[in-house]
Amino acid sequence: MSYIHKSLLEGEKILYLTRRHKIVFTWPVIWLLVAAILFGIKWIFVVKPEVNFALSIFSGIFLAAAIIHALVIWINYLCAEFGITNQRVIVKEGFLKRKTIEVFLKSVESVQVDQSIWGRILNFGTVIVSGTGGVTDPLNMIRKPLDFKKQVQQRLAGI
Repeated sequence: MSYIHKSLLEGEKILYLTRRHKIVFTWPVIWLLVAAILFGIKWIFVVKPEVNFALSIFSGIFLAAAIIHALVIWINYLCAEFGITNQRVIVKEGFLKRKTIEVFLKSVESVQVDQSIWGRILNFGTVIVSGTGGVTDPLNMIRKPLDFKKQVQQRLAGI
């Protein structure tokens, strides 16, 4: 059971859930491609034994970096939850170090979306929910950030 499901108040219902975009896995894929290229150079081109050994070492380093980085990002990906209920905006991030944000819809002043060109093309971005008292925490790399913003604004219009 997710954090959002566990933290519901009496009579509260989940209206929208989302996660981070899979674009967060870009760097591990790049490390994996570099490892594959280095490994491929070793087999495609005839190189000296000392160069062959160096290519093996470097391809192994990049492969290890890809696996470790992907594992860390996968854990963070699975542990990040972004939700909207009929009463609150609830966010939970982190595995060992947990960060939660829970803002009652009555306290939300504005919702902003920041998207790069790639964010617009691939449909990811940063959402900033501003609450009373100046509370603003960016929610980075959310998939479908405009849908998240629209859901919050629809709830605010109904209050």
